[in-house]
Amino acid sequence: MKITFLGTGTSQGVPIIACPCRVCNSIDPKDKRLRSSVMIEDDRKVYVIDTGPDFRYQMLRAKVKQLDGVIFTHEHKDHIAGFDDIRAFNYILKKRIDVYATDRVQQAIRREFPYIFENLSYPGIPQINLHTITKEPFTINKTRFTPIEVMHHKLPVLGFRIGDFSYVTDANFIAEEEKEKIKGSKVLVLNALRREEHISHFTLQEAIDLANELGCEKTYFTHISHQLGLHREVEKELPSTIALAYDGLELIL
Repeated sequence: MKITFLGTGTSQGVPIIACPCRVCNSIDPKDKRLRSSVMIEDDRKVYVIDTGPDFRYQMLRAKVKQLDGVIFTHEHKDHIAGFDDIRAFNYILKKRIDVYATDRVQQAIRREFPYIFENLSYPGIPQINLHTITKEPFTINKTRFTPIEVMHHKLPVLGFRIGDFSYVTDANFIAEEEKEKIKGSKVLVLNALRREEHISHFTLQEAIDLANELGCEKTYFTHISHQLGLHREVEKELPSTIALAYDGLELIL
């Protein structure tokens, strides 16, 4: 299985428009973060978790030629706003795209993209097969996804475990029974927004503490704000089992 980090930034990305800070003006490519998303390649199939505002460019940058499923964590704009651009895959691959989301997320998609679901034969609109997921494990082709329910302030969000890989974004609380689903993973991806306390995201220290508690072989932090600091400086503060993810990072499991 191959994992590609398509984006590792928070809702505004990094750099932020008009921001004069040194992170936003850094020339280090690792300080350039599109909105958070990962691509999973397994058994010759390609899946993407979340289609944020940067989805089109992420697909172009990673030279993605195949898409076999889109899985959504939750309905915030920075995770669904690029959904319309799956229509390019409809055109090139000559097929509908399978989309997996909870009932609540599906309702948001219907609100944001109502034209997809109207009984019109207008050419060029996204063609999808919508599948409902819950907290129960599900399988796409031969790849098994185990949902991990986390809390994003008061909003339930799904992370996913796929084999030895666990992906959690937009969280500030994980219940004990959900932590058990993560334990034993070789790789954990966890959000670490900034150093200061936040209402709905783990801080850097909270993420470090949780990573140490869960004990995965390697933890990568994502959904990173410019407020966290320069990539190269933050990396020096982290234990050897923890690293900052960055756009374009690839892992083979």
